[in-house]
Amino acid sequence: MISHKLRELGADFLLLMVAVAWGSTFFVVQAAVNETPVYTFLFWRFFLAGSLMLLISFKQLRYFNREVLKAGSLLGLFMFLGYAFQTFALTYTYSSTVGFITGLSVIVVPFVTYLIFKQKASLFSTLGAIIASIGLYFLTLNNELGFSLGEFYAFVCAMMFALHIVFTGHLSRQHNIYLLVTIQFLTVGVCSFIGGFMMDGSIIPPRTDMLFMNAIAITVIFATIFAFWVQTAMQRFTTAAKTAIIFTMEPVSAGIFGYFFANELLTFPQICGAVMILGGMLIAELGSYFMEQYRRRKNAV
Repeated sequence: MISHKLRELGADFLLLMVAVAWGSTFFVVQAAVNETPVYTFLFWRFFLAGSLMLLISFKQLRYFNREVLKAGSLLGLFMFLGYAFQTFALTYTYSSTVGFITGLSVIVVPFVTYLIFKQKASLFSTLGAIIASIGLYFLTLNNELGFSLGEFYAFVCAMMFALHIVFTGHLSRQHNIYLLVTIQFLTVGVCSFIGGFMMDGSIIPPRTDMLFMNAIAITVIFATIFAFWVQTAMQRFTTAAKTAIIFTMEPVSAGIFGYFFANELLTFPQICGAVMILGGMLIAELGSYFMEQYRRRKNAV
């Protein structure tokens, strides 16, 4: 029991490092995307990440089969559609609004998990998700929330990312992790290639300066290979609901890195939102621990 809990805590900590990795690269990606079409950037990011993962996973190819191909392609499709609808949403509404609605996947995940796999989230995970969602509101929402085409696209984006988290937790227990991640990346690369030609007519970046090269290198290594491999591997030892709560730390870490390295401001409501997100994560984490301790003592009586 103790070793199981320590393994779960270790998995949650590494998932937190994933959220930090995504948040730390946010302003770098934002600067690069200002000069490069989104699908072009996504293509090079995931194509290169997929190619490197293919080299890393070369000895794992003996486990390749049709089932792992379908599983990896499904996860890659969810990932790509999440990015695609997020991009569409940004053309119709504010980025802060998109960030808030996308972050609501933390609420969606427990319901999707129950509807598809009949797995109930714990009371503490549900409470933590609600508190983290309120924190997201204060952290990311600087404009009035309406319901236009942009909000609808952002909601679809949130659903896609929620499905990605839920199915990653399920499929990572059934298939080779290296192949699952590699196929995901290559799927996103292929879809971005098609999207780039449909939306922009090309996937050749207009400028290949140091900003673009540094952004690609950083995102490929840290925000893609490291982040998604860790997510896929560690979700085997924790729940999808807790993973979603932990991932709400991404905008928190983005705000912290932006404050120290990009001269961005943090308002008092944003700081309060960050504290609430941290509180929601701690409630989900510590609540499950004390609940297990209570059950052990009750069974011992």
